[in-house]
Amino acid sequence: MHKADKRFDRSCTLSTPRLVIQSPTNVLPHSLHLSFSFWKGDYHTPPSISYLAGKWPLNTKGRDQEPVPGSPASIPHSYAHSHAKANATFVILVRNSELKEIVESLKQVEDRFNRQYHYPYVFLNEEPFSEEFKRWTGEIISSPAYYGLIPREHWYQPDTIDEARAARMRHALQADDVIYGDSVPYRNMCRFNSGFFYKHPLMQQFRYYWRVEPGVKFFCDVTYDPFVFMEQNNKTYGFTISMYEYERTIPSLWTVTKEFIRRHPEHLAPDNAMRFLSDDGGNTYNLCHFWSNFEIGDMNLWRSKAYTDYFDFLDANGGFYYERWGDAPVHSIGAALFSSKDQIHFFKDIGYRHEPFQNCPQGNDHRKGKCWCEEKDSFTYEGYSCTSRWDRLYV
Repeated sequence: MHKADKRFDRSCTLSTPRLVIQSPTNVLPHSLHLSFSFWKGDYHTPPSISYLAGKWPLNTKGRDQEPVPGSPASIPHSYAHSHAKANATFVILVRNSELKEIVESLKQVEDRFNRQYHYPYVFLNEEPFSEEFKRWTGEIISSPAYYGLIPREHWYQPDTIDEARAARMRHALQADDVIYGDSVPYRNMCRFNSGFFYKHPLMQQFRYYWRVEPGVKFFCDVTYDPFVFMEQNNKTYGFTISMYEYERTIPSLWTVTKEFIRRHPEHLAPDNAMRFLSDDGGNTYNLCHFWSNFEIGDMNLWRSKAYTDYFDFLDANGGFYYERWGDAPVHSIGAALFSSKDQIHFFKDIGYRHEPFQNCPQGNDHRKGKCWCEEKDSFTYEGYSCTSRWDRLYV
């Protein structure tokens, strides 16, 4: 991979140290999200009230007493929609210091989709959310918000990892100029996103999730409910962008995966998407993966015995720390092998940008969504994208 590609490779996508949930009556554990600046060692300064006041009007009503999602009172009457909804939530790993960036993302999610559907949000963080954060996010969204912390045991490097060996590998990756090569928090994030976010107490009451990151863009109106689409069509995983992984970060991931398949052939789904991952029947990995900073998924996939066994096998190997395995290739391999290919969906009509790549819908999808991206400015079928490989599964 060229240096430019290496610099922007983001196999994981936002998250950080431990969290604890702040709900109306109790305190539970919760999760987090990180940005480029965190991994470089500095933190964003939280935006001032005066800065944000220039963007959106402020309603000072608090939202600290939301009922538990899924209960009869979980969606206030004013949020009700005639639409038959799925059991779903947005999930956002974010820090207090990313308030400006997440408010911008929320505004677009609401304007493009959620002000018509009012799905709840689960915010996860490494430390308690500030009152300013809860106030501003609560004012932007049209539905209940829930805030929490990641359980410590789901976040930090396990005691089973040989730290001396892990440190040697980090230093080697750093010497090779691998992005986040020396970062332990980044590895914590990748492991958490791979195997723990869907186990969080707040997430247990939901089946479907839509992952949203600070500072992303949604270019088009979403004129239908993607959650209901997933449910009605038995889809397990949805993506907008795919690409090749940086091989230096996962040198043994496919070897370990093949050993898992050898031991557990019963977990492979009929008509799975192995051909997206491998050009030679599974002998080697072609490095294709779905860019996981955008995911719409069915958590029953991650909670299944097949994926649970797979993640536990990977975790026991230690590659999240001895190498730099990202949640994007781990999720992609899991979805491709433990679902049929028809259960994975390319949301080509959702216009999305996470720097520096974007999917811009084409033709009628662009017109129907009233998209404000330029059709020619789309990464979807560029040379470093894997989406054309995905399309070939159906030829």
